[in-house]
Amino acid sequence: MRIVAIDDEQLALEMLADAITKTAPDAELATFRKTSELMEYVQNNKPDVAFLDIKMRGMTGIELAGKLKNIAPLVNIIFVTGYDEYTGQAMQMHASGYIYKPVTPEKVRAELDDLRNPVTEPDIGKDVRAVVKCFGNFEVFTSGGETVKFERAKSKEALAYLVSRDGASCTVGELAGVIFENEDGESRQKSYARKVISSMINSLKKYHIEDIVIKDFNSIAINPRYIKCDYYDFQAGDVHAINNYHGEFMSQYSWSEFITGYLDSNVH
Repeated sequence: MRIVAIDDEQLALEMLADAITKTAPDAELATFRKTSELMEYVQNNKPDVAFLDIKMRGMTGIELAGKLKNIAPLVNIIFVTGYDEYTGQAMQMHASGYIYKPVTPEKVRAELDDLRNPVTEPDIGKDVRAVVKCFGNFEVFTSGGETVKFERAKSKEALAYLVSRDGASCTVGELAGVIFENEDGESRQKSYARKVISSMINSLKKYHIEDIVIKDFNSIAINPRYIKCDYYDFQAGDVHAINNYHGEFMSQYSWSEFITGYLDSNVH
């Protein structure tokens, strides 16, 4: 579990961190006094839980929660405060919890035991090279938890499409038709797609996970054996994956909407 915590008062932050550490000693905890530093951290390290002091200088915890949810829609927001006038605003943010100061391990435990969005630790097998999150925005991580960065946005989208096919191969032309749907000219699309594929593989090589993709002369596919994926777990009937689906699948890509419809039909 990855947890972030922020309070602009040093003593209060230390008390909060101590309570979290005593309650969840195995969690990856990052603490901050400045909102800018927290936001920089979460760009590459999506948190499962965020403990936010509400009344801070510059930006309130309510405002910070909104920014966090734009980056990590499923983050569990737990507000920490010595005041009660913000309860209504916290409820509007669909917060997971609300702790009144002083913070104690017992209060933290009560909130972590009743998270709005359940947190499941990926079961990383020996063959898994990467962990892929499809619910919410599409993201890729190494098996060690490092966020995979791509040279081009279209390279990331190409990999997302391959993941959505669950191991089924497609031609360069088929891939081009999806990720360049607004481009004119089939030959131009294919030319762009080849550059995107090359860039995608180069990006994966930097993390030594290029073998998650199988590339032949005119076909390309994902190798499901080498990835841990919430979408695949959902299809396998995994209860945790089903509970973690909240109506969003690869939200940044319009072509993913037909899969969203399939997932919706299987949870209602």
